[in-house]
Amino acid sequence: MSKNIKNSAVDHLFEAILSLKDSEECYTFFEDICTVNELLSLSQRFEVARMLRCHKTYLEIAEKTGASTATISRVNRSLNYGNDGYDVVFARMKDPFSDTE
Repeated sequence: MSKNIKNSAVDHLFEAILSLKDSEECYTFFEDICTVNELLSLSQRFEVARMLRCHKTYLEIAEKTGASTATISRVNRSLNYGNDGYDVVFARMKDPFSDTE
């Protein structure tokens, strides 16, 4: 884990996120803590990661998500050389790749 982000404030944020019980609570919390653009950016990156894991091309991903090639490349780098955070989440989801066309 990057030492740059590990601190008590981030610990408190993660504890708060882990306390959420369902999607409705997530919507409520994240609408309060994030701007619409921040939340859409996070969800876009996650969608890009899902599509990359389904072997979609950068062009397909850009067309479907509106993500720039720089964003797609950044997510791809995280998938290949990061801390495996995306893969941990994908493994725990019921069917993370069901609607990636």
